[in-house]
Amino acid sequence: MATTPTVNEQDISTFEFWTADRDVREDVFRQLRDRPGLAFHPELVFEGSPFPPGPGYWSLARHEDVWAASRNAELFCSGHGSNIVDLPQEMNEFFGSMINMDDPKHFRLRSIVSKGFTPREVAKVEEYVKVKAAAVVDRMLEQHPDRQCDFVENIAAPMPLDIICEMMGIPEDDNKQIFHWTNVILGASDPEFGGNYEALMGAALEMFSYAQALGEDRRANPVDDITSLMMQAQVDGDQLSAQEFGSFFILLVVAGNETTRNAISHGMKALTDHPDQRERWWGDWEGVTKTAVEEIVRWSSPVIHFRRTATADTELGGQKIAAGDKVVLWYCAANRDERAFPDPFTFDVTRPLQPAQVGFGAGGPHFCLGANLARREIGVMFDELRRRVPTLEITGKPDYLHSNFINGIKRLPCAW
Repeated sequence: MATTPTVNEQDISTFEFWTADRDVREDVFRQLRDRPGLAFHPELVFEGSPFPPGPGYWSLARHEDVWAASRNAELFCSGHGSNIVDLPQEMNEFFGSMINMDDPKHFRLRSIVSKGFTPREVAKVEEYVKVKAAAVVDRMLEQHPDRQCDFVENIAAPMPLDIICEMMGIPEDDNKQIFHWTNVILGASDPEFGGNYEALMGAALEMFSYAQALGEDRRANPVDDITSLMMQAQVDGDQLSAQEFGSFFILLVVAGNETTRNAISHGMKALTDHPDQRERWWGDWEGVTKTAVEEIVRWSSPVIHFRRTATADTELGGQKIAAGDKVVLWYCAANRDERAFPDPFTFDVTRPLQPAQVGFGAGGPHFCLGANLARREIGVMFDELRRRVPTLEITGKPDYLHSNFINGIKRLPCAW
């Protein structure tokens, strides 16, 4: 195992780094992009975790390197885990489902669950994306006659949560419980949501049990929802087990809720901070929406990183990497790479679509299955705000989630 020292003064494995001023973070990632080769970092121990720290990891901060590792799944595999910490394989698949699998297991599972995300199914969802967005704004206006509220709680969080729950056939009365579980699972390093391993496992097991029961019910009593579609789907005579559906449910509901919520929150903050870009988008909605949505995802990078593991000795970014070494793909850093994006620290709603931002992954077999749905949700939500509350703006500082995995905003005051 290589022991090349890091070039940055801050240790990006520490929680102190991830709660420090964001300008510090950006400067460190700039150093990592500019240095020759790759930096190697030690690992920290998650509070309360029964697992010892691993041997360390290489940081991929350049767009080119993240793209290369993502698109070579045979050389940089996911089956040893997509988070930095080493977990038993059973736990990897429990928490991450197919994002912690390699082919042929990954191909089999993705082939089955993708039946719920065909163009036909997504087209059906698109109609109630508009309905849900309108209902969210209706409720906000009704409940806040003083014209101020928390943007995350009242706008960014409800729509993607309502949509994913309706898609899966989850009763509306259970939405708050689903929301709580997702907050705890992705906020496991934040004291507000438990901040420890025990809270994380408790929420995950409860959600898994809920999902198993839902899947078993839809297998026996199918209705018109994606859960039924996936539980009934067959590929070469093979179906999802209730256990497989339970793990995929955690992945889908957490990813389908949290990432879109945070993209919308960061997007509204960016439009407030850059009123010229807001005016540009609002003034040519049809012409600018496609690039604006991609820019919001680039700017926010809701998922900060995923990890891969080298399956053979290789070289990447001018650095020799040994078989078994971990590499961490820092999407937040790749989306700010000066080599790929002119003026990467400028928020530009007309930024060209190429080179592609990596907020949904950087291609390859693990590219986000719900990317098109997320794009649609972001666009529709901002269209609703543009038409009905065009003066809405952020009025205070974001309260950020303490995490090195999700670029989350817990609270964000707004007024109109």
